[in-house]
Amino acid sequence: MKIDNNCRILLEKLELAGYQAFYVGGCVRDTVMRREINDVDIATDAPPEQIMSVFCGYKVIPTGLKHGTITIINCGIPFEITTFRIDGSYTDLRHPDSVTFSRSIYDDLSRRDFTVNAMAMDKDGNIIDPFGGIDDIKNMIIRCVGDPTSRFSEDALRIMRAVRFASQLGFEIESETAASVDLMKERLSNISRERIRIELDKLICGKNAASVMLKYRELIGVVIPEIRPCFDFEQHSQYHRYNVYEHIVRSIEKAPRDSLTLRRALLLHDIGKPCTFKIGEDRHGHFKGHAQTSEIMARKILKDLRYDNKTIDLTCTLIALHSNKIESERQIKQMISQLGIDVFILLMEMKKADNSAKMEFVFKENDLLDEHIRTAKRLENEGCCMSLSRLAVNGRDLTALGFQGPEVGAALNELLELVIDGKLPNEKTLLIKYIYSKLLPM
Repeated sequence: MKIDNNCRILLEKLELAGYQAFYVGGCVRDTVMRREINDVDIATDAPPEQIMSVFCGYKVIPTGLKHGTITIINCGIPFEITTFRIDGSYTDLRHPDSVTFSRSIYDDLSRRDFTVNAMAMDKDGNIIDPFGGIDDIKNMIIRCVGDPTSRFSEDALRIMRAVRFASQLGFEIESETAASVDLMKERLSNISRERIRIELDKLICGKNAASVMLKYRELIGVVIPEIRPCFDFEQHSQYHRYNVYEHIVRSIEKAPRDSLTLRRALLLHDIGKPCTFKIGEDRHGHFKGHAQTSEIMARKILKDLRYDNKTIDLTCTLIALHSNKIESERQIKQMISQLGIDVFILLMEMKKADNSAKMEFVFKENDLLDEHIRTAKRLENEGCCMSLSRLAVNGRDLTALGFQGPEVGAALNELLELVIDGKLPNEKTLLIKYIYSKLLPM
């Protein structure tokens, strides 16, 4: 998305009606930084009723009348337009109890969270920057507008947003703001888990995720209390260079930034290690069953964070299988049959990221994992039968032969297993012959 004529026309209409109008918030920050813009927010001194009047003829949604916000749909794109305001007290640590509409853009910018988000820009590109946001962008700093304690007391989610922005933008958190983050982090326990989840997803995909997660690990421990035993937990393993928590963070760092699925799975993939740790007779640390333990813990954590069931199941599947060894093409076929090729490839990429956060000699296994990916793609391109949809017989064929109900599925799965194992060719005539000789119901 970009600030273009579809955006400019909205400001022009408000100005023609006699009101002030500015782009505000993240779209101004990202314009200054020359980053991609995700959405465009507009602030004006027009009261909500007048905003709706100005845009008569547009699709208008009164999304937040109490707080002065109207959504205008222009060319299929939603734009939030909000009246300049001064916020009242925040007794719920999240939303103002009341707002007072204002005629001053400076009042509106004063209530915002961080200096980099407290800038406004007119339709001609002139920027209003009363709190030094441009300088903080140049110096790569996240700084609260005014007193950090006051800002975080108003809305505790801003504590999470501070570390999220540091991760995403690659910025450092200014010292007073950082001190307040540490002092007030427990207040995140009062924020809805859905909102925490959204910020956490953005944080772990940031370009600075590793350093932020290491520096602010106690905040991560508030968000995911189950991860605290991983802090400083030495692995005593010939394969590992880091303690459990740092290994988790470094493995996230090695995964592609655009793969939230992988980074989320890596965040929790070894969370069960501390409770499965034992020193073996070889005097090395071992974590037998840690993948399964981590899966159980992850399912509870993800459910608590209000992820949907599909996301939970995929994440936990990757966690449960991440330490499994793959030793043959037959095993690759079986895994693709169970997982599908896309999830199989995700699993290989997860194992590569995991290896890349271990001792250097382990890295060579990634060549083998790349070979597994090539094998999987070759099998798929060759049309190799690895799923029921490619089996030469189907449910109708078996029903015609006398199979009923659950017998159909059981017979098809047995045939598929035999084909994958190479014990039967995927040819209809031969599969039906086998059915007659071995599986046909009496």
